[in-house]
Amino acid sequence: MNIRNKIVFIGLLFIGYAGGNLVAQEVPNELGNKILSIQEFIQLATQNDTEFEEILIDELPLQYQKSLNLPAGDIVLSVKGQYDFIVDQNRDEPEATVSLSKLFPFTGTDIAAEYKNKPSLTSTDSSSDFIFTISQPIAENAFGKATRLRDKIIGVEIDVVKHQIVEAYEDYLATAITAYYTWYEAYENLQIGESSYMENLKLMDNVKGRQKSSIALPIDVNKINLQVLAKKEKLIELREKYQNALNFVEKAVRYQGREPLIPQLPTMYAVVDIVFEQDYAAFKGDSRTYQMLNLLEEKTELDVNKNADDLLPSIDLLIGYKVDGDDFDIKNEDSLIFTGLSMDWPIGDQVERAEYETAKIARDKRKHITTNTHYRLYTDIKNLAQQVDREKQLVDIAKEKITLAQSVLTDETENYSFAKVTINDYIDAVNVYDIHRFNKIFHDVQYKKLMIEWLRITDQLISRKEINYTRKK
Repeated sequence: MNIRNKIVFIGLLFIGYAGGNLVAQEVPNELGNKILSIQEFIQLATQNDTEFEEILIDELPLQYQKSLNLPAGDIVLSVKGQYDFIVDQNRDEPEATVSLSKLFPFTGTDIAAEYKNKPSLTSTDSSSDFIFTISQPIAENAFGKATRLRDKIIGVEIDVVKHQIVEAYEDYLATAITAYYTWYEAYENLQIGESSYMENLKLMDNVKGRQKSSIALPIDVNKINLQVLAKKEKLIELREKYQNALNFVEKAVRYQGREPLIPQLPTMYAVVDIVFEQDYAAFKGDSRTYQMLNLLEEKTELDVNKNADDLLPSIDLLIGYKVDGDDFDIKNEDSLIFTGLSMDWPIGDQVERAEYETAKIARDKRKHITTNTHYRLYTDIKNLAQQVDREKQLVDIAKEKITLAQSVLTDETENYSFAKVTINDYIDAVNVYDIHRFNKIFHDVQYKKLMIEWLRITDQLISRKEINYTRKK
């Protein structure tokens, strides 16, 4: 092989490995592929993926929780009618009762009015009476205290569920974004795999040509053939991984187009400066996670107060006015105003006392849970910050390794063309260069995934306002 051919040989091999990715980046547009950026992916996924709607629909029943769990303040109309047959007098008369009642839950006040007409057993006339009563609890649920506590408990429960829904939404969004990064990683790996396979095919053709010229040995052909088969095997695996990642992306955005989708280098969320102690202090002071922990502590305290109120006897102060007389229009009326007390007091209160003691235990346990969660979160988030820093450093190292491996490959390409090294040395240089290219993609994507996890765990990936804005769009 003359000098000119050697130079061409070196140039072809070097361009194939060093510039393979650059060429691949231009191919998609030429082939009519559709580029899907991460921004477009997030927008389409949040709008089209019904997994998000399944999460958010859990919020709709919350508006009915107080109506379902608090005493109703409706006006209740009750009507009762019957026909009486008075045997001794050989006559029949209608009897009717009509009542209206209204409960004011937040004061505990119960107002009732009743009108009743019934035939007299001593004469042929009928008698009627009208009663107006006000009942006010003054011990258990005094002036609506228990109802107001229950209202606060339900309100806290609703707030917790709302936070949990946003958390679930954020978790799935993080899963979707991570899947995009996985797709991008699989795409870049596939480009490396394809370029490596094609360049090894060219190398095999070149070695076969050198064998015909008695420059290369048959063993060299076999070795490069094994190399090609290994690259082909790797390529099959990379294609499967890419297709699996693409399947999730197409499902998430509900893609119906014919053009093949390809990812774009993700720059969104790429750089977040982490100052751990400062960021953790902000997280502890103003995050959904700590708001939920505080709400759950508040709920257990309210439960204790509610169960303590249940231990009191049920005592109602009664005030009323009664009128009775003859016939439907209450003739010859007699009236009176009355007041009194009504009391129910279970002796022992076994169930209520057990519920009260259980509520106190649950309150104490919740305090321990909050404390333990604080330390666990602090440790987990600190470890995550260290992982982010580690990957950031490994990305820089991977870049340096690629530069060095590329330089070694250039030298070994030249050395092999001049028969200064064996084909084993050249194959090793090729494989090392590919390994470092794969590693660089892995660490780069891993760093981005960890950034998403950092934003997710610190409740910064999305907010309630952003969810509402996305849904309106």
